[in-house]
Amino acid sequence: MMILLAEFFVVILKVLWAFVTAGCKWVVRPKEKSVAGQVCVITGAGSGLGRLFAKEFARRRAVLVLWDINSQSNEETAEMVRQIYHELDTPTAKDGPVGGVEEVPPFQPQVYTYVCDVGKREHVYATADKVRRDVGNVDILINNAGVVSGHHLLECPDELIERTMVVNCHAHFWTTKAFLPKMLELNHGHIVTVASSLGLFSTAGVEDYCASKFGAIGFHESLSHEIKASEKEGINMTLVCPYLVDTGMFKGCRIRKEFEPFLPPLKPEFCVKQSMRAILTDQPMICTPRIVYMVNFMKSILPFEAIVCMYRFLGADKCMYPFLAQRKEAMNNNEAKNGI
Repeated sequence: MMILLAEFFVVILKVLWAFVTAGCKWVVRPKEKSVAGQVCVITGAGSGLGRLFAKEFARRRAVLVLWDINSQSNEETAEMVRQIYHELDTPTAKDGPVGGVEEVPPFQPQVYTYVCDVGKREHVYATADKVRRDVGNVDILINNAGVVSGHHLLECPDELIERTMVVNCHAHFWTTKAFLPKMLELNHGHIVTVASSLGLFSTAGVEDYCASKFGAIGFHESLSHEIKASEKEGINMTLVCPYLVDTGMFKGCRIRKEFEPFLPPLKPEFCVKQSMRAILTDQPMICTPRIVYMVNFMKSILPFEAIVCMYRFLGADKCMYPFLAQRKEAMNNNEAKNGI
């Protein structure tokens, strides 16, 4: 019993210390780690947040491995990355010890593109094998690829529900199984899960999307505990949970107009810069904006009916309905044009 009490006292001290260190990080900005020369795989790199992540890692001289189902958009991202590499590759001069000129060694740009449907595990495993042969060991994995069906549950084809679950959640299992073993062997790596605030608290009309993001977050948290249990301190995990991002994915989504100026859609660039800071300082989780932390906490302690009242007051209970209506109208127009 005395041993148990002693261990409990130690746990209390560690918990208090965790609060202290977390508070210090709010005051003193942690130093960002270098990812220069490290191999970074980004899924869904052809557009949206994936493209912006690729550009940010390129600016930090990482070796980029871009995955996307769309070859053309993926190559467009690669060209943007090459342009960034080219700018970094320009030799700069500085005063030498005796007033001479010393050139900084040129940076050798490296970017690789792969067409991969992460919704098909055989594609994931085959592409991962190609990456290992062509590039080498992967240091950073950004699970970013995502889709949304844009239908009410009872109007959504089963195939689209399955597609949402597979791409947004199941694919994380396959990419992780492909690259984690070598990370464990080397005790070095970083896995990033780009989820959503809709994986922390849900809303009406996007049941499949919310379920997939809840699943991705559950997977991420469980994997984080498994890595901690294996005492592999060289492997880090970062969970990214942004509010609505203005990438066009949920175009038309609206909350109550009086609150829109205070909770506008996030600029993608802002979201990625905040996420990059979290990744490069080994922060376990980043929610943007910070009010998402509060909403998630309130959801945990308030009765469900209280949450419903708050949702209705904010106009968040049906915020996806305009988006769903636009998607339905666009689909009907396409069917009419195609003579369906």
